[in-house]
Amino acid sequence: MNTEDTRNLFLAIALSVLVMAGWQYFYAGPAYQKQHQAQLAAQQAQQVEAAAPGAAKEPGVSPPGGALAPGVAATETVPQALAANPRVAIDTPSVAGSIDLKGGKLDDLVLKDYRETISKQSPLIRLLSPSGAPDAYWTTTGYVSAGGAKTPTLDTVWTADATSLTPSRPVTLTWDNGEGLVFKRVVSIDDKYMFTIADSVANKGSAPATVRPYGMVLRHGKPNVAGYAVLHEGFVGVIGEGGVQAVTYAGVEKATDKTETFSGPGGWLGFTDKYWGTAIIPDQSEPIEARFTATGAAQPMDYQADFVGPEKTVAPGDTVAVTTRVFAGAKEVSTIDDYGTTLGIKKFDLMIDWGWFYFITKPLFLLIDAIYKFVGNFGVAILIVTVLVKLAFFPLANRSYASMAKMKKIQPQIAALKDLYPEDKMKQQQAQMELFKKEGVNPIAGCLPMVIQIPVFFALYKVIFITIEMRHAPFFGWIKDLSAPDPTNVFTLFGLIPWEPTTLPVFGHFLALGVWPLVMGVSMFFQMKMNPEPADPVQKSMFAWMPVIFTFMLGTFPAGLVIYWTWNNTLTVLQQSYIMKKAGVKLELWDNLIKMFRKSDAPAPAASKTPPAKTPT
Repeated sequence: MNTEDTRNLFLAIALSVLVMAGWQYFYAGPAYQKQHQAQLAAQQAQQVEAAAPGAAKEPGVSPPGGALAPGVAATETVPQALAANPRVAIDTPSVAGSIDLKGGKLDDLVLKDYRETISKQSPLIRLLSPSGAPDAYWTTTGYVSAGGAKTPTLDTVWTADATSLTPSRPVTLTWDNGEGLVFKRVVSIDDKYMFTIADSVANKGSAPATVRPYGMVLRHGKPNVAGYAVLHEGFVGVIGEGGVQAVTYAGVEKATDKTETFSGPGGWLGFTDKYWGTAIIPDQSEPIEARFTATGAAQPMDYQADFVGPEKTVAPGDTVAVTTRVFAGAKEVSTIDDYGTTLGIKKFDLMIDWGWFYFITKPLFLLIDAIYKFVGNFGVAILIVTVLVKLAFFPLANRSYASMAKMKKIQPQIAALKDLYPEDKMKQQQAQMELFKKEGVNPIAGCLPMVIQIPVFFALYKVIFITIEMRHAPFFGWIKDLSAPDPTNVFTLFGLIPWEPTTLPVFGHFLALGVWPLVMGVSMFFQMKMNPEPADPVQKSMFAWMPVIFTFMLGTFPAGLVIYWTWNNTLTVLQQSYIMKKAGVKLELWDNLIKMFRKSDAPAPAASKTPPAKTPT
């Protein structure tokens, strides 16, 4: 190896290390940082539960239009906070919880169909929590005064006509302000996650009253977010006829006055997590003024999404009413789509973060989901979709692989040109271009299959990463959750050594290497060997390192994506092998493997019974 080749090799290694370091910083780092934050949050929760209970306190909030007061620290556990006020129970096939009659808040909601882990004994997912408890998260609707009328506040205690809310039994809350205005709130719920809240005010006095309808969702303290660029968590909404408004918690904190404002007819707004969401949905025909707001100088801060509607004057003897809906639950694709269609909610499907490749991501999910309903396994559905994608791009890929076969066939001639012009790179390139033209070879055609699959790869990554349908979806064997990384680890001898290498500082993130990432690396090695070797030493070295780099990179990817990538590589190798054999290209890799296996399986030569010839003396 000459000096230039040595320099190029070291440059390739340096670039490879840079790629791995970048991946560590932008992907693996945030993942393990989230895990660490979750551990700290759990420790803090334990400390709160161990502390003596104090008096219940509301996070400092006001109806829309006023400034938010600083939030207060949690002083109670969830059970203690729930027991502090009278409540109406909620019981449906999908959710359980209660409505706080003090303030009329929906602040207690557990999702019956989802648990925190794949264990059947793990706790159910708690979406909403009451004020005073850790991670308070609640929503309410109603009226605010626009002319001095006395309206309900967060301290108002409502009267309920029933003790429980079910899909077949709505609940009516009533409050009389003592000055002629009677407020009623009829709350109903379907069998999934949509609440319908009909707020009305009847004027039994002698003077008109002016009020404005409002709705709000409040989170006390910033929740733990995944921190991935591919996923939005935070404020979200569609106001009027515009596109989706997706603002992070940090983005609102940095905004002027810590507030983002929007206006327009109808829409929806609230908060989105990876798999769960809460949104307030006003009348779709009336104009609203909406805002995303943060308050407080330090954590825990209060984050609030709210809106106010147009003024409504209630004449003596008259009644005005407004209907607001509240979505609080799992972001199931079919459920979200049905709500958007049947209730006429503008772009409600964007509650799920389909991303820029929406036109690929969502149809890809719908295809996988349709196949899943037939085969009963999301992993198998992904394998079938991979075959379908291969078939869709088969003609284009065939032309690309045929060009690659020609490229591989003329590799000896390219090597001869390097020997002919060892010191003149310009003449090497000119001679190579003439050779390509003569043989009908497109040197960049081999990149097309990779370019084609990048959007599909990214779309599938989004599907596996963001859709709740993939959460805790098993494959076969040790893969119990396609949305999580392969749980095995080669550095623990797949569980034989009782230690966790990923906890090591600096290099720990690189040591999450399971069986499927290793199999993927082998499949990628075979695929790279099917391609013609680049003439440039730097590119050649980079290509040689790519299987290793991708093996470690995909170690922290969802297992479903790694399985897809492995299966895609395998299909590509088979397709390329067929095309190259048809083009008369000698497949040295396969020949060498066949010879190796034949040599290992061949019986040892039998010992000769003929005595050796005597050496003449």
